[in-house]
Amino acid sequence: MDHHDTSRRFMIDDSAIRGEWALLDASYMNVVAKHNYPMELQSMLGQMMAAAVMLSSTIKFDGTLIMQARGGSPVSLITVECTHEKEIRALARWNGDVSNQSFKEMLNGAQLSITVTPKDGERYQGIVPLQGDSLAQCLEHYFQQSEQLKTRIWLTEGDNKAAGLLIQVMPFSSEVKIDDEQMAEDWNRVTLLADTLTAEEHLGINPEGLLFRLFHEEKVRLFEEQPIEFKCNCSKDRFADAIAMLDRDEVDEILKENGNITANCEYCNETYVFDEVDIGALFAMAPAQSSDRQH
Repeated sequence: MDHHDTSRRFMIDDSAIRGEWALLDASYMNVVAKHNYPMELQSMLGQMMAAAVMLSSTIKFDGTLIMQARGGSPVSLITVECTHEKEIRALARWNGDVSNQSFKEMLNGAQLSITVTPKDGERYQGIVPLQGDSLAQCLEHYFQQSEQLKTRIWLTEGDNKAAGLLIQVMPFSSEVKIDDEQMAEDWNRVTLLADTLTAEEHLGINPEGLLFRLFHEEKVRLFEEQPIEFKCNCSKDRFADAIAMLDRDEVDEILKENGNITANCEYCNETYVFDEVDIGALFAMAPAQSSDRQH
C-alpha cells in the first residue's frame, strides 16, 4: 500500500497517550515546485506543513487550520492552510539571504500563530511564542503552557518529502482514566522510545513498520489513514470579486495601460486574465456597489 501523502492517528492502549503520524510527498512537492525557495526555507515550509496536518487531526472540527509566521526578517511570511479534509496549501516570502540560518534567525521578530476557522462556530487563534530552537520545540512549549497538554513533536524534511510524528497526553475529558504516577511512567517510556527515531526512518518507513520499530513492546492501535492533497481554493471568480472592490476609474486606467488585468495566485502560480469585456461585465453586474465605492 502507498503510504505517501497520508496521515494516521494511533493510540497506545492501556495508557492516556495518543499520537499522529504524517508523510507528505506529492502534496509537499506541489508547494515547493511553485517557487524557487532556498533550501533552508524549503525545509521550514515542509516541517510546518507536516505540523499543520497533524494538528488538524487533533482537533474535531470542520473548517481550516492556518499556521502562520508573519512580520519577521528575512522571512516576512510563511503560512500553511490545512482543512479538516487534509487539503493543504502553503506559501513563504523572504528578503535577502537565508543560507545557513537557523529557524529562529530566519523568523527574527515574527509572530507565530495557529488559527482555527470552523465552518460553524467561532474562530479561535492561539499565539505560539518563539521559545525554542525549532518549530517542533515551539509547538511543544505552546501545548504545554497554553493547552496544558504534554506534547512531543518530531518534524523532518528531506528527499523531497516532509514527515511528522506527534505524541500527546489526551485531555482530562478523555474516557481513559490513568493515575498520575502511571501516566508519568507511560509518558517517559514512550517519549524515550520515540526519541530514537532517525530522519531516514521517519521519511522512509511506512507507519505500521515505523510504529512497530519504535513501540514494539506497546499495544499500538493504528487508525484509518487520511489522504493528504495539495489543493488551492483560488478561482477566477474570487479574483473577480477582489477587482470589483476597486474603484472603476482605477480599473479602467489599468486596462488602458496594459490592455487587460492579470491576477496571479501566489499559492499555485495560476494566472487569471481579465480583458475589457470581462471587466465591463463584472461592473455591470454590480452597478450599485461600484457606485458606492467611488464616494
